[in-house]
Amino acid sequence: MSLESADFGLLAPGRAGSPADTATGDTAFLQAMLDAEAALTRAQATVGRAPAEAADAVTGVAHADRFDVRDIALRARTGGNPVIPLVADLTAAVPADAAPYVHRGATSQDIMDTAMMLVARRTLDLILADLARAEAALARLASEHRDTVLPGRTLTQHAVPTTFGLKAAGWRALVLDARDRVRSVRDSLPAQLGGAAGTLAAFGAYADGVRPRTTPSVRARLGEDLIAAYARELPLAEPDLPWHTLRTPVADLAAALAFTAGALGKAATDILTLTRTEIAELSEGSGGGSSAMPHKANPVRSTLIAAAARRAPALAATLHASMAAEDERPAGAWHAEWETLRDLLRTVGGASHHAVELTENLQVHPDAMREHLGLTHGLIVSERLAAELAPFVGRARAKELLTAAARRTRDEGRSLAEVLAEEPDLSGIDLADLAELTDPTRYTGSAGTLTDRALERR
Repeated sequence: MSLESADFGLLAPGRAGSPADTATGDTAFLQAMLDAEAALTRAQATVGRAPAEAADAVTGVAHADRFDVRDIALRARTGGNPVIPLVADLTAAVPADAAPYVHRGATSQDIMDTAMMLVARRTLDLILADLARAEAALARLASEHRDTVLPGRTLTQHAVPTTFGLKAAGWRALVLDARDRVRSVRDSLPAQLGGAAGTLAAFGAYADGVRPRTTPSVRARLGEDLIAAYARELPLAEPDLPWHTLRTPVADLAAALAFTAGALGKAATDILTLTRTEIAELSEGSGGGSSAMPHKANPVRSTLIAAAARRAPALAATLHASMAAEDERPAGAWHAEWETLRDLLRTVGGASHHAVELTENLQVHPDAMREHLGLTHGLIVSERLAAELAPFVGRARAKELLTAAARRTRDEGRSLAEVLAEEPDLSGIDLADLAELTDPTRYTGSAGTLTDRALERR
């Protein structure tokens, strides 16, 4: 491959160098197509419709390094897909007596769809390994910081106190949700085998060439047996039907990947907020530098994950749009999936790879969190005060008092407890009690219990 055409991921730091990047490259797709072709010949040998020697011969040469991926790519322009030139090259690479059994009975989409599922399965294995490490790191953070209090923020403003343990437990819950979806999809990814229009007719026709001629029922059973044998050889799930224009597997895969990007993106977005210079409650363990400002340690891992979360939904939307595929084999809808699915696998695989480094090296700064709890001089627990004062002065009066006290607290720079202590209506409440009631660390509700319950999930 010339340097001019090579794709090193120059514009894609989110996936460059990640295991998913390698698993979805041109060579990986070529190998998956060769794996599909070899599995098909072996499956036909298993059901007695190809010599074992032919299966061995095809398998023996089905290695990507024996083929010119760029030449195949350029020749694919003529037929609209890379399977056509690959079949020609694979046929030429095997002995003459094995050549008739290469790709026999199949259509290009059988091989391409199966290769897509193989690449997806292999990449999902990598993503699942990353999710497992990220989940474990978040579990440790949630446990260690079960009772580390920080401001809860809603609509960008301080709301009521929460704990970092509960926040990390929430991130972990999303990672586990993503894991479950990815695992389910991975285990259901099917082989594709249907022939020209999804009827398996060609496989029966080749069977008819064997004397004595087979009956229709035998031909039908042959098709079913062949699909099962083919799926076992790959290995992928055995489909109920050929799915040339029934794109549930691709749509489910797209949804699981987009969800995973969003789940990781939620944590990354929170971390980006909490690593801001003026907040600094968190920091990445290995921040990136700036080309112009030597002092900066940018939250690069979070940034790249957040970028992936913004890209993934649009890629998934293209794959979902391709479900509206006409006839028994589509023109355009199927073709739109190849690059899109690869981009989505790479995007999410890159994000999960960065998530491991982010979560395993995340630095938590409890002192900054505690300092920020006092920024509003006790107003962060006004919700609690409203509930506590209502029995003494009534709900409406409590709200009125707190509204006025909040204004004075902001204007005068004093604590809410001091201002309330001067209210005649509250003269019966001790200042020490008010100080305790306005202590943010004493108003975290069930955060600890919720964190414990979240960490029970495996």
